[in-house]
Amino acid sequence: MLLVVGLGNPGSKYQNTRHNVGFVFLDFLAGKVGAAFKSSRWEAEVAKITLDSSPLMLVKPTTFMNLSGQAVARLASYYQIEPEQIVVVHDDLDLDPGRVKLVFNRGPGGHNGIKSIIEYLGTSHFTRLRVGIGRPPEFVSPAAFVLSLFSAPEREQLVGGFAEMAEAVAMIDRQGVVGAMNFYNRRG
Repeated sequence: MLLVVGLGNPGSKYQNTRHNVGFVFLDFLAGKVGAAFKSSRWEAEVAKITLDSSPLMLVKPTTFMNLSGQAVARLASYYQIEPEQIVVVHDDLDLDPGRVKLVFNRGPGGHNGIKSIIEYLGTSHFTRLRVGIGRPPEFVSPAAFVLSLFSAPEREQLVGGFAEMAEAVAMIDRQGVVGAMNFYNRRG
């Protein structure tokens, strides 16, 4: 079973912000199969689904972004899931809007949610599904930009790529991260 973690911040204030792209994607996956998220004792909302015959546990940490690692480490420990079976979906300022890139065993690259997960797991040996949100406009700080809402065209572009992202997650389960990276990252 893969542990698929979507990063975001809890609460309606952050619901459709760029920083919450991980939550938005997990809501898409759960909706695809009619699953609902439930609160758990691990400081996360959780849904178990099967996607293209791949069993997945979808996880939305209810801590704020900078403490995401707490929930991830507790769930991984309880379910005896190795870091290599964890896929973290998060926003990325360094990729063009809507562009998706799979990476494995990388540093946090300035992302505090990833930094927290590495700290709590004690390793970076997990897969990241980086979702491009682009760079902020001139005179807008990165912190303000990631907490801003998507425009309607940006959201449409983002959601339009979710089906392919779902295929990538299922491929990671079936063929491993290297096969999925070779297939999806070459698409440009």
